[in-house]
Amino acid sequence: MGLEDLSHLASQLVNPYDNNVLIDFKDNEDAGVYRLSPTLALVQTVDFITPVVDDPFVYGQIAAANALSDVYAMGGIVKCALNLMMWDKSRIPKDYAKAILEGGLSKIKEAGGVLIGGHTLADDTQKYGLSVSGVVHPEKIWCNNGAKVDDVFILTKPIGIGVLTTALKANLLDAQTQNKISQIMATLNRNACEVAKGFKINACTDITGFGLLGHFKEMLNPNINIVLNSNTIPLIEEAIPFAKEGIIPSGSLNNQKALEGLCSFALKETSTFKGVEILLFDAQTSGGLVFATPKQDAFKLLKSLRNAGVESAQIIGVAEPYSPHKSRISIV
Repeated sequence: MGLEDLSHLASQLVNPYDNNVLIDFKDNEDAGVYRLSPTLALVQTVDFITPVVDDPFVYGQIAAANALSDVYAMGGIVKCALNLMMWDKSRIPKDYAKAILEGGLSKIKEAGGVLIGGHTLADDTQKYGLSVSGVVHPEKIWCNNGAKVDDVFILTKPIGIGVLTTALKANLLDAQTQNKISQIMATLNRNACEVAKGFKINACTDITGFGLLGHFKEMLNPNINIVLNSNTIPLIEEAIPFAKEGIIPSGSLNNQKALEGLCSFALKETSTFKGVEILLFDAQTSGGLVFATPKQDAFKLLKSLRNAGVESAQIIGVAEPYSPHKSRISIV
């Protein structure tokens, strides 16, 4: 839906009071959290997507990784999942549908979870995803808006997926780039999450449909402005020529429109994003995590992530003291 979603309608809904509800739909978080005991809380999330690649098994993997990511964004551990399959029976054969489910299951297993059921319905547009349950200690939840002044932001995956999957749908992507983006999207954020648990994390979110800047909007709080260094933001460079040609998903354009007035750009001519600023709004599928960590821990965390195989991890910005005279998010 982009940033202009149904949150204004959901905000009118009223839950009965329950002091075990730690995070619900009014918090703009990646998942809900319900306390089960003083040391255990349930993390719940749900997500599904239309096909982003042609291979049904890989599509299932990507859709599952995308849904599982919300548990990792809260600092949680995946426990179990339910399949959500909207099956276009008239155009999608059974063996294709089976491959989607097998791809999803492979990622649930990789996450250390189990599949315990699901629900299927007929639809004229193919969709697949998961409802995921995980656990986290109630006092160790990573919220998305807890960044403090002087925190450093680290991003774990490159951006540009939205533009490239749009190019793929138009049959403009070569096989090598298809394989590259498939691998990025199918990679779980589990590894990055587990590494980061050894450090002080003040805030975390994952980069998906709102794009990089849209999710940074959710990381704002009254005490900070955010400054991002465009030269260090990891980008899949194959997205640049397509962005210049205007091969851009509508979700990315909607994100850009929704963030007008919140962001300012002062890009140098040497910036990778000069002339293709739209990529900073690009709607991602199964993107990386962003960690806000104290400055003194940032380089240690970055080194640990890379040593653990999170090779694209980069320090991309800092949290500065709030100033009404500056843009809430500045990109330099």
